Amino acid sequence: MNLLVVGGGGREHAIIKKLRENPEVTTIYALPGNGGIAADAICVSEIGAKDIDKIVEFAQGHAIDFAVVAPDDPLALGCVDRLHEVGIPCFGPDAKAARIEASKVFSKNLMKKYGIPTASYEVFNDPAKAMEYLTGASFPIVIKADGLALGKGVLIPQNLEEAKEAVKSIMEDKAFGDSGNEIVIEEFLTGPEVSVLAFTDGTAIAPMISSMDHKRAGDGDTGLNTGGMGTIAPNPCYTAEVAERCMNEIFLPTLAAMRAEGCPFKGCLYFGLMVTPNGPKVIEYNCRVGDPETQVVLPLLKTDLLTVMQAVENETLGQLQVEWHDGAAACVILASGGYPGSYAKGKVMTLPETTPANVTIYHAGDKLQDGVLVTSGGRVLGVTATAPTLAEALKDAYAATELVEFEGKYKRNDIGQRALAIMEG
Repeated sequence: MNLLVVGGGGREHAIIKKLRENPEVTTIYALPGNGGIAADAICVSEIGAKDIDKIVEFAQGHAIDFAVVAPDDPLALGCVDRLHEVGIPCFGPDAKAARIEASKVFSKNLMKKYGIPTASYEVFNDPAKAMEYLTGASFPIVIKADGLALGKGVLIPQNLEEAKEAVKSIMEDKAFGDSGNEIVIEEFLTGPEVSVLAFTDGTAIAPMISSMDHKRAGDGDTGLNTGGMGTIAPNPCYTAEVAERCMNEIFLPTLAAMRAEGCPFKGCLYFGLMVTPNGPKVIEYNCRVGDPETQVVLPLLKTDLLTVMQAVENETLGQLQVEWHDGAAACVILASGGYPGSYAKGKVMTLPETTPANVTIYHAGDKLQDGVLVTSGGRVLGVTATAPTLAEALKDAYAATELVEFEGKYKRNDIGQRALAIMEG
């Protein structure tokens, strides 16, 4: 089988490595891929993830049997719709269903209409009215750009002055472009956060193992928000009781709501949850597998990934038993110094020739330059280890980060510590 994976980050590398385990897979093309992915797939760097016309043309010209559209932008732009039009089976939602992430206003209104637990909120398209609303608000408060913003379109002002500055930044200064034409202002929820990715064919749902992301750049959850500095799985806050409530109060109602709205969701639906004193609530939906959550969840998947993805596409997921390995996984992100602000690129990387059997290095932001791997992004590598316990997985992942060298290498040193404290407490 010839497969095509759209995207070029750590998430896509994790998907490609897992797809390669299927013996029927002969060739995987990554559009655009990256320097490290080139060891596992044929990278077509001249075709970007948003070049929908070129992606479809390439797929038709290379006898693609199955495509995986991984990032949010091409999903929102209708990449799956276009590939389906030319008869290529795909994993991922169509553009109408991808609105669940592409528009915060759509997703919040969906939750309100169908009684899915989430934070109370108001929507604004006029900055003056947003400012007026904030004068009577409680702080901290959450302000979200409506559209896609590379995972950075959520601000949490601590007081009125910060809140007004956030509105100005998003709506007037266009910090996130047209994504900030509308904003959602919502109450600040408290409680542990949980990420749950779920395979779904629109009706049946198979939740993946829960995970815990670490968004802030610095140790102790300090510093700026990032795309994620590390993850662990499973998340100890996601107990059997919480999981049952999520299934009955959030997961199944969300799928039913999307069907009722005429846009059934097929693919991976990501639930960003908060376990509040009043039960689990939805912070956000994503229309795709999370990054770097994918890098701890997929290594624990026992069932063949391609088989699961095909069942989603064929709407036969309910007939498949999706199984998982016992144990835990931990991923530590190696970033360029200065990320998520400005950072240098083009730094030569030294990687180990071999790693322990339980360790995988996923490439997120690098490229081949004259045959040499150099840094090209903020989040450069995800170093993942699996082990019987979380403590062992963290120990092995951190040990493996020392085998990698590049100028300006930066990582958080406390990934998973909060989870360990919860487990010990």
